[in-house]
Amino acid sequence: MASKWWTLLAVCLAIFMLLLDITIVNVALPDIRRDLGSSFTDLQWVVDAYALGLAALLLPAGSVGDLLGRRKVFVGGIALFAIASLTCGLSHTPTMLNLARGLQGIGGAMMFATSLALIAQEFEPHERGTAFGLWGATTGFAVAVGPLVGGLLTEGIGWEWIFFVNVPIGIATAAMTLARVPDSERDPSARIDWAGLVTFTGALFSLVLGLIRGNAEGWGSPMILGLFAASVLLLSSFVAIELRIRQPMLDLSLFRKPAFTGVQLAAFAVSGSLFSLFLYLTLYLQNYLGLSPFEAGGRYLPITL
Repeated sequence: MASKWWTLLAVCLAIFMLLLDITIVNVALPDIRRDLGSSFTDLQWVVDAYALGLAALLLPAGSVGDLLGRRKVFVGGIALFAIASLTCGLSHTPTMLNLARGLQGIGGAMMFATSLALIAQEFEPHERGTAFGLWGATTGFAVAVGPLVGGLLTEGIGWEWIFFVNVPIGIATAAMTLARVPDSERDPSARIDWAGLVTFTGALFSLVLGLIRGNAEGWGSPMILGLFAASVLLLSSFVAIELRIRQPMLDLSLFRKPAFTGVQLAAFAVSGSLFSLFLYLTLYLQNYLGLSPFEAGGRYLPITL
């Protein structure tokens, strides 16, 4: 089999694994709360720590891939993701689980940021439509089957296995990548936008922490208002930095293109509505309606379709 198809297979396996962990964990949350004695805030961080690590490090991971080589960063992301998944399954406290979920998100960012670049370097321009189509189908399939797979594993052998299952898949994918996927040429002129990284990550963290702690602390409390103010200040600083430096982490001129802006708005709408609903819907289905994890996962299929 040609190297380009090995590349596509490795990338699709990695993307399936990292996107599966966005939805697979939802139906296991009641079992996690019971076994680890988690609070509602702890359960929110199980979801948000992963999303935060993925979102905050996605852009810097692309720059690191250009600088060090995309295959190296891709494999490093797989290794970190597998180690973090093992730690998640072995966690005996909510804090340990949430820290490991954050590391999962960082590993996912390293894989996600380099996946399309690896495909683009192996496929000719006239072949990329097919390759990107298969990549997109993989992402949709992962999101769709995540709750069902999570329910099956949680109900059958325990919630820990929604994380343990990533370890053999990660090892096999990393070995395949090292053996079959060609490395990319490095770009010695690439630079990591440290100022952009710090301000962007800080803005996201302040916003997420404020939203999670708002009910407990009071939406008008000094802590919450301070977090929201810090988020606005850091995000404004990020925009100012990106407009001034020569190699920005995010080229803001892209937002002048209607197609690009439209895709971002659509992605934000889906993430801010559908994905944010999963935590509450899962608790309702299992805690109030009394459904099993597998039955709750089945109820998600109309949404994902």
